[in-house]
Amino acid sequence: MSLSAREIAGLVGGTVIGPPDAEVAGLSPLASAGPRHLAFAEDDRALPAAIASAAGVVIAGAFANGAVRPGGAFVICEQPRLAFARVARRLVVRARPRPGAHPSAIVDASATLGRDASLAAHAVIDADAILGDRVVVGPGAHIGRGVTVGEDSILESNVVIYPATTIGARVIVHAGSVLGSDGFGYVRDGATGRYEHFPQVGRLVIEDDVEIGALCTIDRGAMGETRIARGTKLDNQVHVGHNVSVGQDVVIAAQSGIAGSSVIEDKVVVAGQVGIADHVRIESGVRLGAQCGVPTRDVLRGSGTLFWGTPARPIKQCLKELAALARLAKK
Repeated sequence: MSLSAREIAGLVGGTVIGPPDAEVAGLSPLASAGPRHLAFAEDDRALPAAIASAAGVVIAGAFANGAVRPGGAFVICEQPRLAFARVARRLVVRARPRPGAHPSAIVDASATLGRDASLAAHAVIDADAILGDRVVVGPGAHIGRGVTVGEDSILESNVVIYPATTIGARVIVHAGSVLGSDGFGYVRDGATGRYEHFPQVGRLVIEDDVEIGALCTIDRGAMGETRIARGTKLDNQVHVGHNVSVGQDVVIAAQSGIAGSSVIEDKVVVAGQVGIADHVRIESGVRLGAQCGVPTRDVLRGSGTLFWGTPARPIKQCLKELAALARLAKK
């Protein structure tokens, strides 16, 4: 697929500087772009590279107004990176597998497959499962009894979905992730010191437009519900414990873990290797820096506030404490 500078401007609400008929069919960084590539310049520091680039079209912000590119066109808009991402989805169309089930796929007679669903080799669909229209199930994936998967969702290779799980529309689950397994719940016998399993009979709900990275694990509720709300994005190797509630448009980076019964409200950003203990509440808009730790039953609030360290506290406070400690060590 190819798009002209004029078409790109129409898609992102931008204006064209330079030849409006300049066409692109692929994506590239500024430095290595060719005449058929689309690139972007996020801020004025990238403007010299954008002007010099051979890219056919460069998406840029208002800082590029008046600039001239001998090699192609500018498309000027308010959010260049966001605009580039949106146009990229039009240029790079993911090839969907053919509808139908591979001969080695196993589908229970009571399962329901939507229109144009696709099942790859050795996929297993258990009894009473319901797959919506155009759902893609990758090789070796296992969809448990009674699971519901919404339309246009993609479950990559070796994904395992346990029973009592509901997945919304347009959800992407990357390879090797396990959704709906038992939570880590045990009761200690005070007399013997032995641990006994606490019932894990709740549900897991993944709402629409969620993306879950490779090798993630999300436990179902113990007796209630674990929920990942609309639009949330999980990086690879993220663990979400039982009865956790994750709000809308949350971003959680790799190797972070959230213990049982914690609540993460809307638009929270969690950096890599963050540890969140049980019964914690992270209020809307909070940002957690890399490797910080949130102790049990803590509450973090303040939209836009960056927390860091262990125990997590506002980064200004954390840096002051570290500076004071350094001064004390010198003495």
